[in-house]
Amino acid sequence: MIQVLQSLRLTLLNVGYAKLNTSWNFENVISPFTRMYYITKGSAKVYHNNQIFTLKPGYMYLIPSYCYAKFSCDNYHEQFYISFLEEVNNGISIYGIKDFNYEIEADKNDKKYFERLLSLNSNREIMNSDPKTYDNKPTLQDFIKQNEVLSTKDFLETQGLLTVLFSKFITSFNVQNKIQVANYGMQNILNYINNNLQSPITVVELAEICNYSPDHFSKLFKQAYKSNPNKFIQEKRIERSQLLLLTTNDSLNEIAEKVGLNNISYFSRLFKKHTGKTPAFFRKEQVNI
Repeated sequence: MIQVLQSLRLTLLNVGYAKLNTSWNFENVISPFTRMYYITKGSAKVYHNNQIFTLKPGYMYLIPSYCYAKFSCDNYHEQFYISFLEEVNNGISIYGIKDFNYEIEADKNDKKYFERLLSLNSNREIMNSDPKTYDNKPTLQDFIKQNEVLSTKDFLETQGLLTVLFSKFITSFNVQNKIQVANYGMQNILNYINNNLQSPITVVELAEICNYSPDHFSKLFKQAYKSNPNKFIQEKRIERSQLLLLTTNDSLNEIAEKVGLNNISYFSRLFKKHTGKTPAFFRKEQVNI
């Protein structure tokens, strides 16, 4: 376990302080980096991992890499924000081998850590809060290069502060099964599935990502996730559709298309099979809670 943790690498992309209003309203955000917030004023909502988080002052929030997210602000809020890349060993994500809380109450030092990170990296703020303006390969590469201009002292202090803040969200370590998953290269598969739920996904193309035969890939996948790949993908499509039903006004047809189930009848049957409810009833029930 210690060897795995010692290989953890965090690469700062951005840090800043933002005053945000109703224009902070974005959906279908899937980024290759982690977001972290410390809220100081006001309120907003973040949706990810099939959960709704109401951002509150004095709390910190984590949005993992490669998960579907939506942001909304009905009025006004202020936040410190950090975005960074993370990996252990050869490109494996720590989210594949550890469990995390996504909302925690900040302690008396956390705000100081955010302020210090911003002081050390004062030129790393995001100028436009729309993810489309900064969540692209050329811009991310420019952000990464900015680490090279830091002095040795500032770089090491930045790494230390980032590690301390990130560590606060970790809850447990299920090492045996999850390390096996990491060794099989399955984290790339999970990222690929999350990024392509709107499209057809075959076992053959997933196997090719890992350079395995389809049969061998399916065996390893089931060993790691206790489910065959096609069933797992179905479950992820339904999870994504639940989030869209809760957080958007999209029609059932639009939601079905966004999760790669273009046949509305099939989508409804599959949704009911997994949840015991039709999509329309699920949406109505949640609104009335």
